[in-house]
Amino acid sequence: MRPMQTKAYEARLNQYILLKAPPASGKSRALMFLALDKLEYQGVKKAIVAVPEKTIGRSFANTDLISHGFFADWRVATYYNLCDAENEQNKVGRFTEFLRDTKAKTLVCTHATLRFAAKALLDNDFNDCLLAIDEFHHVSADANSGLGELVHRLMTQTNAHIIAMTGSYFRGDGVPVLRSDDEGRFFPVTYNYYEQLNGDRKSVV
Repeated sequence: MRPMQTKAYEARLNQYILLKAPPASGKSRALMFLALDKLEYQGVKKAIVAVPEKTIGRSFANTDLISHGFFADWRVATYYNLCDAENEQNKVGRFTEFLRDTKAKTLVCTHATLRFAAKALLDNDFNDCLLAIDEFHHVSADANSGLGELVHRLMTQTNAHIIAMTGSYFRGDGVPVLRSDDEGRFFPVTYNYYEQLNGDRKSVV
């Protein structure tokens, strides 16, 4: 693991994790380590990764981790990779099917698919799930924000785990990302540009 990923992994037992780290610091891989640990050891049965657009979903493609010393590889079945351009049909239906599929463990989708699917589901459908939201600043405390309302519902009505990942915990419109009571429940993991630069230098040396 890179230093940032090690730092994130040390926080893995927390139910709500806010990971703030610069672009290209390895947040996607850090999420894989965290999600696999929660699936294997923390009673989580499903891991859902939501990204702002389909192209970013490539960051969460199948990844060999075992050969680098981790206990499992990251695998997403093609059918449940809802960011795959060749799999455009009935995404909300497949999202719902994923939650019912006892063998499926991981799903990748866009924020939009997550919002639409959540409207068709009950809160308790997300029990025992991990929801990982990439580019978390797309969430908003505004009452009309579908993502923000979903996060609040999951935190108050379910036992779901949430991992929030962002390079900058800031919205240009000035609206808070989270309600203050929800924000206070997240365990922060912060890795800044200086740490990243120092880590890169050490890896080169």
